[in-house]
Amino acid sequence: MSSIPTNQSLFIIDLRYIAPLDDISIHLDEHVTFLEQNYAAGHFIASGPKVPRTGGVIIATAETRTSLEDLLETDPFKMHELARYTVTEFLPSMMVENLKD
Repeated sequence: MSSIPTNQSLFIIDLRYIAPLDDISIHLDEHVTFLEQNYAAGHFIASGPKVPRTGGVIIATAETRTSLEDLLETDPFKMHELARYTVTEFLPSMMVENLKD
């Protein structure tokens, strides 16, 4: 796992599906590609579906909330109006050693 640069904040992105799971499934591969691209770019740290499957959660890092929100606009789930997003920014006061810069 890569470290979190000191000039970046952490974010919890809470996705809540607003469309039936059948519609979500149609765009799931596109969403996974979006996730993979952002893991490769160092923006995402962890992600996965909620239990029960009412949406998902992404833990991300970004220099600003605005830059993260701009990035989320390119998520197929957002583009196709399948999910609503709640973004919570936080400044970690503690974390595991391998995440520190």
